[in-house]
Amino acid sequence: MPMTTPAIPEGFQPLFRSSPFLDTTGPFYGKGQGAALVIGLRVLEKHCNTRGTIHGGLLATLADVALGYATAYSQGNPVGLTTASLTLDYAGTAKLGDWVEARVDIQKLGKRLAFANAYIWAGDMRIVRASASFTVDAD
Repeated sequence: MPMTTPAIPEGFQPLFRSSPFLDTTGPFYGKGQGAALVIGLRVLEKHCNTRGTIHGGLLATLADVALGYATAYSQGNPVGLTTASLTLDYAGTAKLGDWVEARVDIQKLGKRLAFANAYIWAGDMRIVRASASFTVDAD
């Protein structure tokens, strides 16, 4: 009997913004907007390493996208940001079929720099702590 993929949690829609890279690594989903944006992903076979758990590089991608999008859109009109630094601490993992989501806390969005932190959750377990700094693109 084939394994069925669990449904995407209520309130999540395909991510409002994508790129060729995100199309390849996703699908990513979003709920909320601005600073309250939560980005999620159902762990598929293509997301797993040889041990059958989510690849750390995909978790880094999820963190970077969530941190960047939530910060860029936190004040209404989007601000252009470029990731200057991204740090992750892996404290757990997720397995095939799990739903993972990134929740962001914006520390500061200034004229030149922005700083934000996030946790990535698998169910009720925090599996990644992430921190990023961004340069704010000149007008």
